[in-house]
Formats: sequence, structure tokens, C-alpha cells
Amino acid sequence: MQESVSVEDGPRQRVLAVLASEQAAGSLTADPAFGGRLDRYLPLLTGLFRSLYGSRPDWQDQLAALVVQAARSWQERSPELKALDTEREAHPQWFQSNGMLGGVCYVDRYAESLEGVRASIPYFKELGLTYLHLMPLFLAPEPHSDGGYAVSSYREVNPALGTMEQLRSLAAELRDNGISLVVDFIFNHTSDEHEWARKAAAGDPEYSGYYWIFPDRTMPDAFEENVREIFPENHPGSFIQMEDSRWVWATFHTYQWDLNYSNPEVFRAMAGEMLFLANQGVDILRMDAVAFIWKQLGTPCENLPEAHTLLRAFNAVCRLAAPSLLFKSEAIVHPDEVALYIDPAECQLSYNPLQMALIWESLATRDVSLLAQALERRHNIPEGTAWVNYVRSHDDIGWTFADEDAAELGINGFDHRRFLNSFYVSRFPGSFARGIPFQDNPRTGDCRISGTTASLCGMEDNPAEAVERILLAHSVPFSTGGIPLLYLGDEVGQVNDYGWAEEPGHGEDSRWVHRPHYPAEQYRLRNDPSTPSGAVFAGLRRMTEVRAGTPELAGTHLVDFETHNRSVLAYQRPGGPGNGTRVLVLANFSDSPQALPAETFGGFAPAAVDLLSEAELQLDAGITLLPRQYLWLRVTPV
Repeated sequence: MQESVSVEDGPRQRVLAVLASEQAAGSLTADPAFGGRLDRYLPLLTGLFRSLYGSRPDWQDQLAALVVQAARSWQERSPELKALDTEREAHPQWFQSNGMLGGVCYVDRYAESLEGVRASIPYFKELGLTYLHLMPLFLAPEPHSDGGYAVSSYREVNPALGTMEQLRSLAAELRDNGISLVVDFIFNHTSDEHEWARKAAAGDPEYSGYYWIFPDRTMPDAFEENVREIFPENHPGSFIQMEDSRWVWATFHTYQWDLNYSNPEVFRAMAGEMLFLANQGVDILRMDAVAFIWKQLGTPCENLPEAHTLLRAFNAVCRLAAPSLLFKSEAIVHPDEVALYIDPAECQLSYNPLQMALIWESLATRDVSLLAQALERRHNIPEGTAWVNYVRSHDDIGWTFADEDAAELGINGFDHRRFLNSFYVSRFPGSFARGIPFQDNPRTGDCRISGTTASLCGMEDNPAEAVERILLAHSVPFSTGGIPLLYLGDEVGQVNDYGWAEEPGHGEDSRWVHRPHYPAEQYRLRNDPSTPSGAVFAGLRRMTEVRAGTPELAGTHLVDFETHNRSVLAYQRPGGPGNGTRVLVLANFSDSPQALPAETFGGFAPAAVDLLSEAELQLDAGITLLPRQYLWLRVTPV
């Protein structure tokens, strides 16, 4: 026991000595709040940092420099943000409220600029937003920006959108209106035009160590024995040759160079960028491409244990210097791997790509078996975490269900994906969808799907049915638990932009079909429920209002419910301890009425009320759901 104490005591004393030296020199001021969190989190950070870098003789010096960096960032943090830290430390489950509603948009396409976003705040409040994700808005060189995911400076806003001062001001105004700001933190790679990359390209040995750069093909060939190609149409393998003939790791596009996190200086540099953004008022960072951030020879270099250690270490740094900052993981991988990133000490929030994909699968098949299985098996996650549930995002739709899950239901995963691709790009007879293939391979039938929610639901052909599908689809993320997320424009039934390929630089990427510009006409009609735009808006506003007033819908916990009807999805939201009622959700994904007999509801008292319509129902008479109808029933278990 004494030995383990002394092992930890060395790094601690080193950190405290360096902090004391900085304070004596006048560059840091002692702060009791920071000191208290240092006492709490330094052992955790030390263990994580040692796990990553303990083999290096300078790891304790690197750790001390990191803590000094965190202390300096805390010293620069505004009083308003420190007050927010105190409030959210006292209420750490704030993001699990049933009053949460998220929206996501591209600044330029939705509002033209950050000032345009500011002008939209009254509408955001009308909609009920409490969370606003602005798609990548940092400096990224054109035409090699990858939609903003090739960052050349994390401290400069794209000048076409505004300035960092405007972003900081916008964050404050959003905060004053109860809206948390979310931005992307692209931390697996930088643009090849980032200052660090430019210095590496010029041969600077320090910055060459920021990336995976090798003098010849020996190491790239060794790595590529196990690493898959992500964008083979862009470049073969994972490495590209630099102008000086060296080879640099580029998992995605040739102009996105992967950072080398085996170098602790890279960790410290990116921690500095992260804390800088937190001090601008960013509440949540979407952690991009988390599965790829750690490389190790002889492995696929995806979802490695060290990727989780890195996230935990970054999290520990934030607990020191920006305690209210949260991480949201973006891991579009096997469902088992997605779940591994969700932890209060890692990513408190996570996209739910499986639920999204299976909502669309259920709409196509009129069979909820895969979705019901996923909700039963994969929905419940650790305390202190939440899903971000969505019907669609800025990205394409990929069919991320596990083949082994499908096989249990007698479904061949490969064949089923081919059917779904065919259905959503209008190659299947009777399909209602108007999707566009993304990365289509006609030979294998493999592709992913682009399209707005309205177009994928058939708005162009049958608006009345499309409205029902749109609302049915959204009823799931609004009621399963977590933060429901709207792609702004979907709430007024925005259809595809069929001129997407005519915009410069967009012709090779069909995802721009579902990133249209602000639909002014649809928004003008939003309060006219006789129009498709108004009907969608009214339905989503009703869900938002009912959800906010229903305590059972807070948190994430879900209990499955068996209807014995493959067309009707059902689950229970139990509410908190001591709550005598539950919400039973029923959703008919078929195009015909579905009758559920009285015995289906034998575990509940006969009287129930549909929270959405306020209609009273008698469960002992059974329930018949109309095509595409959904009910949120408050029930009492017996």
C-alpha cells in the first residue's frame, strides 16, 4: 500500500512544484476552486496519462505542463462561464431533462452567417430548442474543406460566416435564452494547410512528430496490412505521399492528415484547442471520428482501447478547467462499439445511429422487429449519459444494424441492406421514397442513402401520407429517452434540393441534396396546419410540449413491451422512483389498421389517456391504431 502511494506521489509533487513555480513567477494565481478540482481529478488524470505516455522519460514533465495549461485556461475563463460550471456541477443531469430539444444546421445554408443565427433565436425559442449544433464553422481551406471537416485553425471562424468574437457573443446570447451551443471538434486530423501541417511539410522535426510521417513505404505497408481503406475512390490505402517524398497518414481525404496521439505534445496541443473553445462559451463538443484516433501496428487502428483512454484523459482535463463541458461521440460503427464510448467519464452524450437506421428500416418494411429488438437490447446506457436521437442528420444513412441481430430474426443482413438501398433510391416497386444514392456501387448493390426526411417519406408524391410518416418517425426519438435532434428545415417538411449538383464543389457528393438552403416559404406556412409544412410543424410542436410536461419521459431508461404484432412498436417509459404511472408508447408502422386485443394490456389498470390528443381510452376494450398512428398513453401498472 505504501509503495502505491509513493508511485502516485512523485507525479503529484512534480505537478504541484511546477504550479507553485508558475504562481511565484506571477503567471498564475492560486485559485481555491481549481485547487479543489485538482485534488479530486489529478489522480485520475495521472493514471490515464501514465497509461498513454508512461514509457517516455519525460511523461511527468508533460503532465505538469498539461496541468499548468489547464490552470491558465481556468484563470482566463469568464465569471459567467464559471457560474455555469458551478450550476451544472450541482445539477449534473441537466441534459437528461424531458425539456431538452436539439437542432442542427449549417450556418451558411440556414442563416447565411453567425449574425443570421443570432437573428433566428426568437424562432428557436418558438420551436422549443435548448441545444443548437452549428455544423463545422472553423477555418477550412476551399476547395479542400470536406464541408468544414478539414480544419486549418481551431481558433478562427470561417470569415464567410463571421468572427470568433461573434461566435463568443452568439454563445452568450444563446445561453441567456436557455440554449446550449454545440460545435464539432475535429480531433483525429487537421487540414494539410493547418500551421502544424505546413511546418511538418517544411521538414520541421517537432511538427513532423505531430503527424504519422515516414520516410519510405516500410511502415505504411506494415500498417496497411491490417487497416481498411475508408475512401478508396479518393486514394488507396491510408497513406499519401508528400511533396518531399515522405508518406503521411490520411485516413479520410488526402488533405486530412491524422494526428499522432502517441506524442504527448499533440495531446497537450489539442487539449489547448479544446479548452479555448470551451472558454468561448461552447457547451458540448461533438467528438468527430472517435474510432480512429489511436494507431497501433498490427491492429485495424479502429476502436482500440487507447482511444477510450484518450477520451477519458481529455475529459479529466476538462473537469479541471471547464467542468460544464460535455462530449458527444460520433462513432458510426458496430452497435457494440458505439456503446463503448458512452460513459460519464468519456462521452456523456452519443449519437444513436442504430435507432435512426432502424426507424427507416421499419418504415420501408412495415415491420418493427429489428427496431424493437434494438430498443430492448441496446437502448439502456449508463447513468449520467444520454442518447442524441435523430431521424436524420447532415450525413448519409447507412444500415448500421448488426448482422448477428438480424440473423436472430431470420434476416440476411447483406440481402436486407440491398433491399433497403433499392427501396430508398426508388429502385423497388411501390417505394414511396425519393432518396439519392451516395457512394453507389451498382455491381454489388451497395450504397448509402441521401435525402431529406420529407423526400424519403414521399412528400413529393403523397403529402398527406408523407406527413404521417414524418411524424411517426419523429415520435420515436421524441419518446425513447435522451435528446431528440431535428435537422432544421425538417420541422417544416423541407424536400430535397434537386439542384444540389450545380453548386461548385458539390457535384461529386450527393449528400448536398439533403443540405438545402433555408426554406423560407415552408417557414412562412408553419402556422397553417392545412398545409404539409404546417401539419409537420404542429405535430412536432405538440410532441415537444407534451414531452416537456411529462416527467416519465425524462432520462433515458426504457422498458420493452411486447405487442405480438410485428407492425406495432411498443415500449414503456417508467419515470423516476416512486412514480406510480408510466408512459406506454404505441406506434403503428403499417399502412393498415392494427388491432391490439385487451389481453395485451393486462398488466395495466383499464383507464388510460393519450397524452398527445388528451383522449381517454379503455384498455380492457383493446386498442386499434390507424395506419401510421402513434399514441403516448399514460397508464397505471397493477
